[in-house]
Amino acid sequence: MVESAAAAAAGTTQGPLAGMRVVELGSLIAGPFATRILAEFGADVIKIEPPPRGANPGGDPLRTWRQLHQGTSLWWSAQARNKRCISVDLKDQRGRDIVRRLVERADVVVENMRPGALEKLGLGWDDLRAVNPSLVMVRISGFGQTGPMCSQPGFGAIAEAMGGMRYVTGDPDRPPMRANLSLGDSIAALHAVIGALMGLRHRDATGGRHTGKTGGIGQVVDVALTESVFNMMESTLMEYSAAGIVRERTGTSIPGIVPSNVYRSKGGEWVQISGNGDAIFKRLMRAIGRLDMAEAPALANNPGRMQQAVAIDAAIQSWAGLHDAEAIVQAMRSADVPCSRIYSIADIAADPQFQSRGMFEHHRLADGKPVDIPAPAPRLSATPGGTRWLGPELGAHNDEVLRELGLDGAQITALREAGVI
Repeated sequence: MVESAAAAAAGTTQGPLAGMRVVELGSLIAGPFATRILAEFGADVIKIEPPPRGANPGGDPLRTWRQLHQGTSLWWSAQARNKRCISVDLKDQRGRDIVRRLVERADVVVENMRPGALEKLGLGWDDLRAVNPSLVMVRISGFGQTGPMCSQPGFGAIAEAMGGMRYVTGDPDRPPMRANLSLGDSIAALHAVIGALMGLRHRDATGGRHTGKTGGIGQVVDVALTESVFNMMESTLMEYSAAGIVRERTGTSIPGIVPSNVYRSKGGEWVQISGNGDAIFKRLMRAIGRLDMAEAPALANNPGRMQQAVAIDAAIQSWAGLHDAEAIVQAMRSADVPCSRIYSIADIAADPQFQSRGMFEHHRLADGKPVDIPAPAPRLSATPGGTRWLGPELGAHNDEVLRELGLDGAQITALREAGVI
């Protein structure tokens, strides 16, 4: 891939994770998204993919998901950024030996195979910690490494359903809804990154690389997609266990937080207005000409507003329906009330706030076609993340990585001819 000026600049600054070595044994979304974040902030991520085999092109299936450009997913350009990609046949003993040698030098392994799959290959936790006792192994699966469902296949959509998110999403008289995104996978990936960093912190505290001592205690970070989603479910368990309340679908509003809803403008666009702070509510009501509500003692705090949520929403909608979306946004901002149009990706790309924050990196694909990818988040003042290169071709770093392991050209050629890489 062709590097942009932004990518070249990123290459001059070491990220906060520089020196961390990560082996990725994952595919599609959760595992690769976790390692993408680590790579954005300086970790050396070596992604292992299956080589071509007969009619099977090999590689991570994400390479051919969603919108393609010259046969490769545009998503891939960002998801595999900064990673060194090698092709290794894990069904071949020689391929498994390569993985073990990489693990000897690694700080972290991230995998998202079905529990037991790596054990069958001799690459499970007990096998890998035998070659590297300080290893932090992040294991991402649908239901975790234990329990009656651990061996079942699990995807992000199933995690959203079983973890409770789908039940509370949508209109009360309609089927449970999903976002047009892989939320379950992405939420699990964030938990995986947190777990990896905590595992490394413990390793270093017990005699790891940065203490000047040898060793350090490694461990398994067991990330279940279902549990990661469940971890986002706020107070639902407490409400159920203490009061028997099951939170239901409520469409665009959140009961107990009033007013916070979407309202339809004169032109049919939708606008989110969140006036649920006591002082903010007064400013909102004054801005829409409802001084009676602004000064009503019964509406001075959230418990009182909860009792009149329908009337409050009706008043705001009545006003919003008289104005176009931009006028609504400007009126709310002038009154210091949180507000936004409901953005599409086209709106995001054109928004001055995102642009001023540098949230779009401009790159070129291998054929020169321009492509924008999201800039790394969060923003670090001294050691920001960046993109050194976009998602590479399958096996692009085979020779480089294998030479680092001590293999010479003849050995690499033999492995390639045997279909191991």
